[in-house]
Amino acid sequence: MRRLFLTLCAAVAGLMLGVSPATAAAPPSEFGTRWHDPVTAGPPVPVPDTPSCQVTLADTEFRDFTPYKGTYIPPGKCGAGHRWNKVVLRLQGSVAGRQFDRLGYLHIGGVEVLRTSTPEPSPEGITWNVEKDVTRYASTLRARQPVEMLIGNTVDGTYTGVIKVKVTLTFYLAQGRAKPADTPDKVLTLQGAHTDDGVYQGQLTTPRNSERIVAEVYATGSGGGCEEFWYLTVPDAAPYSCHAKDGPYREVQVTVDGKLAGIAAPYPTVWTGGWSNPFLWYVIPGPRAFDVRPVEYDLTPFAGQLNDGRPHRIAISVAGLPAGQSGWSTPTNVLVWQDAKATHVGGALLTSRAGDLVNTTAYEPGDERRLTAEGGHSLTVSGYLDTSHGRVTTTVTRKLTGDSTHRWNADESTDALQARWHDDETVTVRGRGPATTTHTRRAYTMDGATTVDAGDRLRTTMTMGDRADSATLRGGRRTDWSRLDDTYTGDASYNQNVPREQRHATGVSRERYRLHGPTTCYDHTLATEQGELTVDQQRGC
Repeated sequence: MRRLFLTLCAAVAGLMLGVSPATAAAPPSEFGTRWHDPVTAGPPVPVPDTPSCQVTLADTEFRDFTPYKGTYIPPGKCGAGHRWNKVVLRLQGSVAGRQFDRLGYLHIGGVEVLRTSTPEPSPEGITWNVEKDVTRYASTLRARQPVEMLIGNTVDGTYTGVIKVKVTLTFYLAQGRAKPADTPDKVLTLQGAHTDDGVYQGQLTTPRNSERIVAEVYATGSGGGCEEFWYLTVPDAAPYSCHAKDGPYREVQVTVDGKLAGIAAPYPTVWTGGWSNPFLWYVIPGPRAFDVRPVEYDLTPFAGQLNDGRPHRIAISVAGLPAGQSGWSTPTNVLVWQDAKATHVGGALLTSRAGDLVNTTAYEPGDERRLTAEGGHSLTVSGYLDTSHGRVTTTVTRKLTGDSTHRWNADESTDALQARWHDDETVTVRGRGPATTTHTRRAYTMDGATTVDAGDRLRTTMTMGDRADSATLRGGRRTDWSRLDDTYTGDASYNQNVPREQRHATGVSRERYRLHGPTTCYDHTLATEQGELTVDQQRGC
């Protein structure tokens, strides 16, 4: 860990040394036809100073909705027969001309390893990069696998941007202090389909000696319809352009054989054309837009039930989504750790207790229309396993809350939202030794407004927050902790319904990404004006 920390700090120091002071020339008074390539303030993946090797997963371009298909072959020099400390996926993309933001995925052996979206380009073209730690999928990467990637795109006389990407994997060997990563023994996928009411349902058969099971769901509201902006939807009775019967509350649920097994709050991702204003996101995208992180569920309390060698029914649904309505994608991986000293790990579910799902809205008519919404849910599940090292009981408690105030006028030339979501989770594992408890508190915030004045000039202001505090205690003593705070702010305006050269667009944006823990100290700020990067500042460790 010490070497990883030093590597991260060295990377940070290198970035600091490579950063020039604020641009000597003043930024332009408005956007031109080219601007700075997209950048994000998040940290690079920390890697060890050990031998590494690289393979290319895809080197292609997307003009339509035809997936790229290829074959992954483990690298010879540090491939299947070696132990890895880290595996890093890197995507390099480029696009020029005119194009919408597009959503994409990458599968290896059927396992979703990346869900991403694209920036909107300048006429001259832009390039961007995405980096992701994919070490947890190591078991899949030890054998030859089919590769499928798609960034669905349309190229015609109006939308001219061809999306070009190159994706690689770099494998860093475990040597010396860079120990082998603790990764799942298997990564499983659900084989199933969507039902008529929008639920994704699949079959799962786990190894009979599973002792830890975690599901990850890459949940995204997308597709260009109202579910892309699910947090703005209103009940049917309110006069607004996006309706959902029960309003804006959304919750991603997992069931095992029909029993509720996990709940989570989705992150309110804004893609790079979002809120009617691409000028807001041209250089700094909103949090998670390029690397959509999955929501995770600890399903270990159900392992005793799942370990019978039979297929079990796993279903993923989005509470609040009107029945029969599309708009959500929920690809799911299941990560499994096995008991190497047992052929069968038996056990049982002890507790499954869900609170009432709260989802209330209040609409106030008037010159300014207002919808206030509150939602929430709680779930506790507990189960035991008789492992080779004794009986282990896992208890998972999760509590979700969300509240929002949505304001708009009759023609929606004013449209504003202030919203907060909280997702608090506690996982306690009790065995022969002291109990281990991990508390995680996630908080997502959005405070945005779009206005259109009498001259048809549109302005969008936005503040978004992505925060998480986590602490692990063993026997009551803290053994690990982390704190994440990723905050984006922006303000951009342009003239609508005129040729590009008459838009006279202006915009400022800022992102500050802070991540702290026992071996991590990272603090990075970016700022832009009219497409120019004006601040790129790293604070030291």
